[in-house]
Amino acid sequence: MKVFVAKDTGYCFGVRDAVNLAYDTAKEYGSVYMLGDIVHNEKVVENLSQAGVKVVNDINKIPKEKSVLLRAHGTKKNIWDNAKKKGLNIIDATCPLVHEIHKEVKKLSNEGRQIIVIGDHGHDEVVAIADQAINTIIISNTKEAEKLKKFKRAGVVSQSTQTIENVQKIISILMKKIFDLHFVNTICYPTTRNQEQIKELAGKYDIMIIIGSFTSANSKRLTMLSKEINDKTYQVTEGKDVNKIWFKDCETVGISAGASTPDYLIEEVRKKIISL
Repeated sequence: MKVFVAKDTGYCFGVRDAVNLAYDTAKEYGSVYMLGDIVHNEKVVENLSQAGVKVVNDINKIPKEKSVLLRAHGTKKNIWDNAKKKGLNIIDATCPLVHEIHKEVKKLSNEGRQIIVIGDHGHDEVVAIADQAINTIIISNTKEAEKLKKFKRAGVVSQSTQTIENVQKIISILMKKIFDLHFVNTICYPTTRNQEQIKELAGKYDIMIIIGSFTSANSKRLTMLSKEINDKTYQVTEGKDVNKIWFKDCETVGISAGASTPDYLIEEVRKKIISL
């Protein structure tokens, strides 16, 4: 059985930098508080906890003058303000590309445009993007786009890990509803690249294994894209999730992973499959 790992898989540069920053900060200060999970991967959060990174869900639970690490997905403006008022040492682990999306939203809003975000409702990144302007509208699919009322002027951005196909379908609907539409393509390059590789691999290998947390929108989207081409696609979080039954009469296996999946988990799953 031949096992192939996608050329570009696992941590994107934004996640890798954020995780490394968390370890470095914990080492420098002895401990650091993390407002929510820095990335959507339980194993990564667990390892960071052992290194001295403490997860809290309320900024008021962080003692004054302590260090707080703001996660890769971005943070709402009021949390930034509260952290400053409390005199906390703010460590910004926000992905640079997410910061760019925030800037674009503010720019479009200053032009007097209704802001529309194409993304998953309730996702940390989408919540922070929407918070950059007032009365932001979030659209996750074409059904929601069809229900949208008409606007004279609007600015549209997307969650960085959206699929190109979903964004294109929604934009085609919005074009019929908005007279002056300014769309900024904010899908990040690593996401686009990984999605294109998934499409190629899924049609080439007998079985596809996607490694990533089920809390990760990015990982779930890769799984969805692969399943549309290859119904023998399975998502796992670690090596112990691999089921021997999947590989009956299998000659080739393709492996990819979400942007919040560390290298050691990819290697763990690869070795587990080879051992079969």
